[in-house]
Amino acid sequence: MEVKAKLSYLRIAPRKVRLVADLIRGKKAEEAQAILRFTTKKSVDPITKLLKSAIASAINNFQLQESNLYITKIIVNEGPKLKRWRARARGRAFEIQKKTSHITITLDEIKQSPKKGKKVQEKKLSRPAKGKKQVEKIQEEKEKTKAEVKETTERGKPKLEIQKPEAPRGAKRFFRRKSF
Repeated sequence: MEVKAKLSYLRIAPRKVRLVADLIRGKKAEEAQAILRFTTKKSVDPITKLLKSAIASAINNFQLQESNLYITKIIVNEGPKLKRWRARARGRAFEIQKKTSHITITLDEIKQSPKKGKKVQEKKLSRPAKGKKQVEKIQEEKEKTKAEVKETTERGKPKLEIQKPEAPRGAKRFFRRKSF
């Protein structure tokens, strides 16, 4: 059962409130209260009060237990801006916007599914076990490659030269002062 609580026209800027809201999003109600207790931000007090209000309405109106509640959503929207003016140089006026925010918390009950017995499954090997026939085939292939290498080496000189990849020499130059 979803339980909603809303706080409107909070005189703190929404981006400052969102910092605290992000800390408790998705947490259990008790865990969220513990996090808020040790957070040092101005918006902690109104959010704590709103969370307690939501928990109280869940307990009184829907007979839910506090230990089973968690925060599904916490939304911080922008409210109206109070516009004030400040005197500046040469008779000019500078606008100051005092921002407000609306906070909505939605709590829900954790649905506990009955625990079923865990089945122990044996892990299957990704490759089949090697039998005698497979081992013999591998040995035959190794012998063939050795014989091919011997055939290619006539008179002590190999016909095919194996090229080794060159090791990188130092760091690659990105900037050159002189152009070529």
